[in-house]
Amino acid sequence: MQHFDLSPLYRASIGFDQVSDLMNRVISTNSTTTSYPPYDIEKTADDLYRISIAVAGFSDADLNVEVKNKTLIISGKKDDSTTEKKFLHKGIATRAFERTFHLADYVKVKGASHSDGMLHIDVFREVPEELKPRQIVIAVQDSARPVIEH
Repeated sequence: MQHFDLSPLYRASIGFDQVSDLMNRVISTNSTTTSYPPYDIEKTADDLYRISIAVAGFSDADLNVEVKNKTLIISGKKDDSTTEKKFLHKGIATRAFERTFHLADYVKVKGASHSDGMLHIDVFREVPEELKPRQIVIAVQDSARPVIEH
């Protein structure tokens, strides 16, 4: 596995120490990951997003959504061992899956809903008030220079 040393960047910047962790995580991710189940990420408003995952054949009890260490983990496992069915053709995949999404700072999960074979997860970004841009007032101190009035 390849690691990058970004320590020279730390001298000229503040708060970018997570960039190296992100780059190492992207590089170490297996490029042969599966595309099952398919999903969409939609931006519904300025700071609102919706992740929609196609989970046809899964019930609410078969699905699990959790957030752990800034990672959204969506998993599904169908328990087919209780009923023995004979299929002539099985085209609906109900194999177990796990999808992970790394959440950025201040991104939180608002809720999840399951309907019509789609699992919708709403997330939002809530930046604290103290981190939002603000104007700094420059204080002027009394100077010894005379002021010329007209």
